[in-house]
Amino acid sequence: MRFKTRLIVTFLVILILPPALIGLTFLVMGYLLIKNLPVPVTPSLDMVFYITSEIFQDMLVAQTMLYQLFFATILIFLLIGLLLIHWFNRGVFQPINQLNVAMQNIADGDLEYIISGDERGEIGELYHNYEEMRLRLKESIVEKMEAEKQNREMISNITHDLKTPITAIKGYIEGIADGVADTPEKMDRYVRTIYNKANEMDRLINELTFYTGIGSNRMPYNFRKINIADYFGDCIEEVGLDLESKGIRLHYSNLVSPETTIISDPEQLKRALGNIINNSVKYIDRNKAECEISIRILDEHESIRIEIEDNGRGIPARELGRIFERFYRSDASRNSAKGGSGIGLSIVKKIVEDHGGYVWATSCEDEGTCMHIVFRKYTKEVIHE
Repeated sequence: MRFKTRLIVTFLVILILPPALIGLTFLVMGYLLIKNLPVPVTPSLDMVFYITSEIFQDMLVAQTMLYQLFFATILIFLLIGLLLIHWFNRGVFQPINQLNVAMQNIADGDLEYIISGDERGEIGELYHNYEEMRLRLKESIVEKMEAEKQNREMISNITHDLKTPITAIKGYIEGIADGVADTPEKMDRYVRTIYNKANEMDRLINELTFYTGIGSNRMPYNFRKINIADYFGDCIEEVGLDLESKGIRLHYSNLVSPETTIISDPEQLKRALGNIINNSVKYIDRNKAECEISIRILDEHESIRIEIEDNGRGIPARELGRIFERFYRSDASRNSAKGGSGIGLSIVKKIVEDHGGYVWATSCEDEGTCMHIVFRKYTKEVIHE
């Protein structure tokens, strides 16, 4: 029963019951007096004395009955009062005390304390709100602990990944200083290696800076209409030269019409594509006769699908659903040797979803991995928010 209803019922009982019982008492007493009065006849002295005696006796009986009814009324009031106290104690004060104990447990950090009971009304709503608050606090703390754990892992990963190229750079510089690079060919190789290691460090720092922007929702976007054929033509030319220098063959095919356009931020889209390609390069299978990466643009009526496929080692099925999680690195022991902060694909997912698209991966172990990205085509009716 709702607390307001309890108060109304209690008020009505206190207001109506006492007058009703008192009125009933006098009604019963009056009825008994009238019932016992003698029928009037021609008066005589003896009859008057008799009637007076009878009336006096009836009055004594009525007085006795009045006292009995009075004490009965008091007893009924006491019983009703006790019942009301028990009713309020059980329906209001006990649940509030239990809720107070639960809140004290929350204050002490115990988020496992569950209130037992099947209360309804306002008390039931309080119990429900407490349980919802407890679950949210517990979820928030779990998320906070997980975020702290992930941040520690990220710092550890990036520290390790920065230490590796720094160590290599120091080694090559010492080699140059000690005269180990005593031929122009060696000197050129040392300088190119130092340059590549510095670029690797710059990429890691950029990833960390970009991830910080993701966490604070300060992602810099500059959306505009871009032509798919022109945009990917320029990208493929740049990516192809880089992959060729690494001994990887690039295949590109565009199956959408030349006038197809999408709404995108060119720089952020380039970052997403670059992260996927860098990931493919990192885990390419060098034992195969030819290392390949294929980029395909497919037409899907109102959308386009970008496929980036490699013939690398592939991803185990048990790990495929987690590769877009922040800080997750498939096969950690292998990744620690390859480097990587574990946030590259999570950045891809964030950028693609902020463009209104979606991304997923398919893979077969020892055969390769394919990343699929879908964007909606631009039409006059489509307005990017």
